[in-house]
Amino acid sequence: MISISNLEKGFGDRTLFSGASFQLNAGERYGLVGANGSGKTTLLNVISGSIEATHGQVSIPKALSLGVLKQDHFAYESEEILGVALMGNPELWSALSEKEAILAESEEDFDYERFSELEETVQRLDGYAAEARAATILEGLGLPTEVHRKPLSTLSGGFKLRVLLAQVLASAPDVLLLDEPTNHLDIISIRWLEKFLQGFLGPVVIISHDHRFLDNVSTRILDVDYDTVTLYRGNYTQFLAAKVAERERREKEITSREREIAHHQQFVDRFRAKASKARQAQSKLRFIEKKAAELVVLPGSSRRYPTFRFEQRRPSGKEVLKIRNVHKAFGENEVLHGVNLAVNRGDRLAIMGPNGIGKSTLLKIVMGELEADEGEVSWGYETHPGYFAQDNKNEFTSSDESTEAWLWRFCPSKDRGFVRGQMGLMLFTGDEGKKKVSALSGGEAARLVFARLGLDNPNVLVLDEPTNHLDLESIEALIAALRSFDGTLIFVSHDRWFVSQLATRVVEIRPGEVTDYLGTYEEYVHASGDDHLDADTVLLKARREKRRRKGREGNARDRRDDGTRSSELSPQDVTKEIRRLQRKLEEITEAIEVHEARLKSIDASFCEDGFYERTPPDQVALLEQKRAETDNVLKADLQRWGDIESQLEGLSSLV
Repeated sequence: MISISNLEKGFGDRTLFSGASFQLNAGERYGLVGANGSGKTTLLNVISGSIEATHGQVSIPKALSLGVLKQDHFAYESEEILGVALMGNPELWSALSEKEAILAESEEDFDYERFSELEETVQRLDGYAAEARAATILEGLGLPTEVHRKPLSTLSGGFKLRVLLAQVLASAPDVLLLDEPTNHLDIISIRWLEKFLQGFLGPVVIISHDHRFLDNVSTRILDVDYDTVTLYRGNYTQFLAAKVAERERREKEITSREREIAHHQQFVDRFRAKASKARQAQSKLRFIEKKAAELVVLPGSSRRYPTFRFEQRRPSGKEVLKIRNVHKAFGENEVLHGVNLAVNRGDRLAIMGPNGIGKSTLLKIVMGELEADEGEVSWGYETHPGYFAQDNKNEFTSSDESTEAWLWRFCPSKDRGFVRGQMGLMLFTGDEGKKKVSALSGGEAARLVFARLGLDNPNVLVLDEPTNHLDLESIEALIAALRSFDGTLIFVSHDRWFVSQLATRVVEIRPGEVTDYLGTYEEYVHASGDDHLDADTVLLKARREKRRRKGREGNARDRRDDGTRSSELSPQDVTKEIRRLQRKLEEITEAIEVHEARLKSIDASFCEDGFYERTPPDQVALLEQKRAETDNVLKADLQRWGDIESQLEGLSSLV
């Protein structure tokens, strides 16, 4: 659908990439990876048209619309949530906003002519349907109608991202270009995003530092490295193996040619002076020149791996940390409800749960950054904790301080050579030590804080979202260092791959309860069921629990669809009602299967190569309409299925 030909982009005398040629096809999801500063975001901006390429061409069909999600999740803080979603169509949003402004001033001076023009624009763009569609999308993303008129600032980071996704979706894009879409998302939100992208019909390009997310979503990888962009088949894990294999193959090929050249050179050196061998020597010399001309020097990779080091000063006692009946509220919102937890030496404890549940709050209380409203926290014998905060701005109090001077403050007895060596391990080279701490990127600041942590020699590491600003290479290096760390590890992370590589114990915080799983992340998922990380499933379970509570209070849960209370029925009637509902459930299940098969068939048609080129626009529109209608019927049947299941649960308790 989108063709990129011989693309090149540079700034000044630095070339980020050149000779990049590939195609973005419908139904494919492209993970865009590379080291920080390699040009990933630049490439995305070139494709979207927000910046121009130095050379080359990006060919996008005129009728193709782009949905672009950028990293700035806070650009619309004061705007209404529904309004932010509608901004996906700028022309429509402008017309609706101006209409509202005219109506607000109607008592003083009503511009009938302009209002009429705006009304025509709104109708041409199907504006009233678009508003309803945006509201439906927001509801589907877990944002109920009652919050749609509230400012975006009232939402958590993960739900702000959902609103921006709604903004992109409400414009019905053909292509999605997403820059770090998992930033500020909890695991449930990431799972929702994975499901959505897996069902998207057009091309998707995603920049992400989340290994597991890329594995679950990507069908292709675009690798920005070696001053170009290379396309690989498969997900991120498959790409890593393929890239190593390709590099090794090329290195072996070069080595083989070098050996061949050396062999023929020996012959030339030995027999060049002999008349009987002169002709043969000249022939081999020409052969050598040809082979030498074919030799290429493999460029160096732009990927750089920092070296993290965590060595404990001395081991702690066996009992590291005790948390007893800790409560914490912010106003009327109680986030921690009597948390009890004991941490022992050597534990690698992952704390998990949705955004806003109190994970970071708990770590702040543990580290003395916040006071608990109730309960106590006690550290064990000889514990020396080191803390990595999610927001590390407080680490850098003086904006004019250089990075070298800042780090030197934590090892004043050491010389400059030692400090520069430590900075080199964190990829600060040359004059980068003179860089002001106020000018550091998120990744640079994180690496510098980790360097400081290493100097403290803690025996307990408390880490709050340590991977947020790190690239994939830094995350891999951090995992390797934490694996070799002999002390105790307590951490919060939304990065499932990071958690799966380190955790030997998982504590899940839910509303009103804390569950402690002894085992790895994979064992935790297996024990609890992967569906508890699925947003749709979580919402469905919440609805069922709400119905059960109503039933226990004598409300609608035990009411039949004919208005008769099930509690008023005889045992025989209850049995009959159960059988009737079971038959209805089977009928709805069959209908759901038919709807899903129809959707699958339509989606398969959309994904066929050349479908949009060979199919008349009116037929495409008709097929899209059929899909929308089928999807609406499916959603209604799924709701009916859930309602009947709840009725059956209520009746079963009476048998």
